[in-house]
Amino acid sequence: MTEQQRDENSAQEPVVVRDKRRIDPDTGAVRAAGAADGDTPAAAAAVEAEVVEADEVIIEQPAEQAADPAAEVKAQLDERTADLQRLQAEYANYRKRVERDRESVAASAKAQVVTEFLGVLDDLERAGAHGDLTGAFKAVADKFTAVLTKTGLEAFGHEGEPFDPAVHEAVQHSTSSEVDGPTVTGVLRRGYRLGDKVVRAALVAVTDHEPAAG
Repeated sequence: MTEQQRDENSAQEPVVVRDKRRIDPDTGAVRAAGAADGDTPAAAAAVEAEVVEADEVIIEQPAEQAADPAAEVKAQLDERTADLQRLQAEYANYRKRVERDRESVAASAKAQVVTEFLGVLDDLERAGAHGDLTGAFKAVADKFTAVLTKTGLEAFGHEGEPFDPAVHEAVQHSTSSEVDGPTVTGVLRRGYRLGDKVVRAALVAVTDHEPAAG
């Protein structure tokens, strides 16, 4: 081929340079679909579809993962309310336990003090039975008994009352047709209770029923 023929072929087939870069080197912006040199319509359409699909994903994804602020606040409020209710219940139970313990300690201390004075009451009762409780001595004895009574101390164990093994301690036993059942017929030592608690059982003589001889 002659040099003239090569020049003619070069003139017929010009060299084309295709710029396929998606970023415009001059502006730095993303080129629109089909803007790159040499892109075919099919390629431009594919690129446009990818861009649209990517845009849709970017737009829809935050909407799916977005949390409801009102629901979060309500959940936190419910949790704090439940915690507060548990604390209130625990505190109420604690107060009840403390109150029961306080009452138990106070009752035990009172019973212990009162028990120490039961011997004095026995002496005063015997002195009264013998007629020795008179004058100023009787006035002091009455005040002393009144003070113990105010604490809730109550005497029991009297002749004629039914025998109760829970509060009576039988030290003598007999039978008689004059009683219908086990009956206290003698009191050797008075019993005392403080509220519902028996601080000392009564020592008594008990008589059981015995049918009369026919």
